[in-house]
Amino acid sequence: MAKQIVVTPEGLKKLEDELEYLKTQARTDIAEKIKIARGFGDLSENSEYDEAKNEQAKIEARITDLEVMLKNVKVINDSEITNDKVMLGVSVTVRDLQKDAEVTFKIVGTAEADAKKGMISDESPIGMALVGHSVGETVIAEAPRGELKFEILDIKR
Repeated sequence: MAKQIVVTPEGLKKLEDELEYLKTQARTDIAEKIKIARGFGDLSENSEYDEAKNEQAKIEARITDLEVMLKNVKVINDSEITNDKVMLGVSVTVRDLQKDAEVTFKIVGTAEADAKKGMISDESPIGMALVGHSVGETVIAEAPRGELKFEILDIKR
């Protein structure tokens, strides 16, 4: 059985939108690329055709992944989210004690994680260290680049 995927309502919409796009627009676009590439002649020496078929395989694999995720999704309900402890669905502001800098993270499920946007997974080293802790606590995250220390400053729903 596939692992349950926990997402926020926004994360669910994002996954559903991506699936819809891939099933409609992306499939149509790649079918057109394959059709055009076939017109270039001998398929055994046709790199455009090979690239288009590889892209098609990636799209179909992603569609399958998304369908499995959506069958095993648990949407975290707003009523389950509190701001007394760090949990999935909250934004947490911390002070990085090594850099003496404030950083805000949104704690999300793995499927939604995007570090560039400050959305970290509850299963990431920093996410795991923060989950379950409250404002005022100091936590230590064991990250690939070493030990990171954070003081939790604020938690928002």
